[in-house]
Amino acid sequence: MILAGDIGGTNTRLALFEGPEPLNIQVFHSGSYPTLAAIAREYLAAHGQHVKAACFGIAGPVRNGAVEATNLPWKIDGAQLAADLGLAEVRLLNDLEANAHGIAALPDSDFAVLRDTPADRRGNRALISAGTGLGEAGLISVDGFYLPLASEGGHADFAPRNATEIALFEYLARRFGHVSYERILSGPGLVNVYNFFRDAGAAQEPSWLAQEIAAGDPAAAIARNADRNELCRMALNLFVSVYGAEAGNIALRTLATGGVYIGGGIAPKILPKLREPEFLRAFDDKGRVARLLESIPVRVILNDKAALIGAGRVALGIKQN
Repeated sequence: MILAGDIGGTNTRLALFEGPEPLNIQVFHSGSYPTLAAIAREYLAAHGQHVKAACFGIAGPVRNGAVEATNLPWKIDGAQLAADLGLAEVRLLNDLEANAHGIAALPDSDFAVLRDTPADRRGNRALISAGTGLGEAGLISVDGFYLPLASEGGHADFAPRNATEIALFEYLARRFGHVSYERILSGPGLVNVYNFFRDAGAAQEPSWLAQEIAAGDPAAAIARNADRNELCRMALNLFVSVYGAEAGNIALRTLATGGVYIGGGIAPKILPKLREPEFLRAFDDKGRVARLLESIPVRVILNDKAALIGAGRVALGIKQN
C-alpha cells in the first residue's frame, strides 16, 4: 500500500494506492496545518492502513530529496518525513512533475479541447498550471515514453509585449522588485492585475465589488464579475492574454509538438474565456515561428486529481507513455 499526495498552497490531497486508481481521497486545507507530517498522520490514523512508502508532489523546487514549499511555510525533507511517519521511503516531486506523470492516466473526458490539431506522436509535450502559484513542466519524448521535466519556470522574468503590459510591469516592479510570470498568472496575480487597472483609474470600482472582493476569495470575485464590471473584465482579459502568451513560450522552449496542457485550478473555472480567440491568438503570436505554434494541440485538464494520480504512478513505478 502506497500513500500519495498533491501538496498545493491552498489544498493538500492524499490518497492510498494499491494499483493505478486512488483510494480514500481526502482533501485538507494546507494552511491549517503546521507540517505535511501532521496532515499525513491524521490521514493514516483515520484510514487505519499500513503503508510502506509515500510519494508527494509539492509546489516548490525539490533538491537532494528536500523542498521549501513556495506558497507554504513548510520545509520538507523526504528522509526525515519517512522517519516521522515510520515509512521505508518518502519520495518528493515538484507538483508539476507529478501532474505531468498523471496526464497519461486521464481519459479524454478529463480534457477540454481548445485546439484539436493532430499531435506529433513522437513530439515533446508541455504543461502550464496557474493556481495559487504558476507551475510549468516539460514532458520529453524518449524511446516511446515521456520523461517529465520539472522546472520553476513560473518564476522566470515576465516579458511585457505592449504599452499596457509595460505599465503593468512597472507597477508590479515598484511593489515587488522582481516581476515573474507568477505575479500575473496565479490567483494572487489576477488580483495584482485588477489592482493595476483600478489604481491607474481605468474604471471606477463600485462599492459592492470592493465589499465582495474584501469578503472572500478576491480572485474568484474578479473572475465571477468579469461580465458585470469593467475593471474585472479588463483584468481577466489581460490575464487570459498573458496566459496564452506564456503557454506559447513554454511550447517553444520544449518544442511541444505533442501538445500543450493547461492545468491548475483556475483554467476550468474560466474555460469559456479560454475558448474565446484571445488565448490562442496570444499563444500563436510568435513572429516567424507562428505557423509552428498554430499546429500544436492545446487542452485544458479538468480533473483536479491529476497530480495526485501522477504521484501514485511514480510510487508504483508506472512509466508515462
